[in-house]
Amino acid sequence: MKKSANAKIFIPVIFSFFVMGFVDLVGVSTGYVKNDFNLSDKVAQLIPFMVFIWFALVSIPTGIFQDRYNKKLTVNIGMILTAIGLFIPFIYYTLPTSLLGFALLGIGNTILQVSANPLLIDISSADTKAANLSLSQLVKAIASMLGPVITAGLALYLGNWRLVFPIFAVISVLSAIWLNSIKIDESKPEKEPATFKSSFKLLKNKYILITILAIFFMVGFDVAMNTNIATFLVSKFSLSLEAASMGIVIYFASLMAGRFIGAILLRKLDIKLFMVISTLIAILGLLGILVSEDLLLTQILIFISGLGFANVFPIMFALIVEKKPVYANELSSLIILAVSGGAIIPPIIGLLVDMFGIMASIFVLIFCMLYIAYASYYVIKTK
Repeated sequence: MKKSANAKIFIPVIFSFFVMGFVDLVGVSTGYVKNDFNLSDKVAQLIPFMVFIWFALVSIPTGIFQDRYNKKLTVNIGMILTAIGLFIPFIYYTLPTSLLGFALLGIGNTILQVSANPLLIDISSADTKAANLSLSQLVKAIASMLGPVITAGLALYLGNWRLVFPIFAVISVLSAIWLNSIKIDESKPEKEPATFKSSFKLLKNKYILITILAIFFMVGFDVAMNTNIATFLVSKFSLSLEAASMGIVIYFASLMAGRFIGAILLRKLDIKLFMVISTLIAILGLLGILVSEDLLLTQILIFISGLGFANVFPIMFALIVEKKPVYANELSSLIILAVSGGAIIPPIIGLLVDMFGIMASIFVLIFCMLYIAYASYYVIKTK
């Protein structure tokens, strides 16, 4: 059994997930950019699209690159591109430069997600993989939760919400320097180097296909909650954007709490059972949001939905890689390819909201969770 890494290695690797969380600035930024440039809902959804479409385009090449070189180098490239993407809309703020900056943020985050997850698996023992992946998502959720708080604070007290960009950019650069300073012994499977063909061939396996699709809907759900919850609260309860942005904070606080709980319980409980319970809690929370007419109750239900959703991604990631560990790089790239759900689901919601009203967004979120519940059932019944 592989021994877990010591703190000198573990901490800088886990901190790369904090930088990974910077991508969720797209949620609160969408509202501000929409207001700054008087955008419609459909056009505003181009912002998360520009971030998450790169998960469809860059993930497989990243998996091939890291299979030939190494994961640590790939993680560092991702953090540097994240920093560049954050600096651009701060230095020169127009709609095109904002879209460019968020595109680079998306490319950097794609590279980070493809490489940081298997790097963490490399330094984890067999019985701590799922728990460490859950912990990494907790660290990511902390950054995700801080983003709206810092952004709203900068807007209210300094009059410039974009100051969040250089702050997070500098942290990204420092994190890359920190990770680069340590030595990590990475696993090198004895097989032919990864290719596009070897990656996509894995989708012929029904188990892999169903679970990869679950990742697609997981990330679609997550990004849609992030980018639409403030708009939902503004529309239903007539809140200001700053007040409604606290809905995003509540959502990410629930992810943080859930992943803290998961990092502890997943070391002791069966991860498949944990997965099923989690999806049921999330679905119940969403059904409650659908019928709630009270702001406080809705905020509580947002928290419950996030609490249930919190650990489904790291659990499914561990279950997928566990199926064919020799193909960890290819599977990681397919998983992050499925993160393109974050680019597809929000525009669908934007279109449906324009056609049928804000409640349509909740129905799409429920659909996403129902598929995840089906995939969880399939995983359980598959030996």
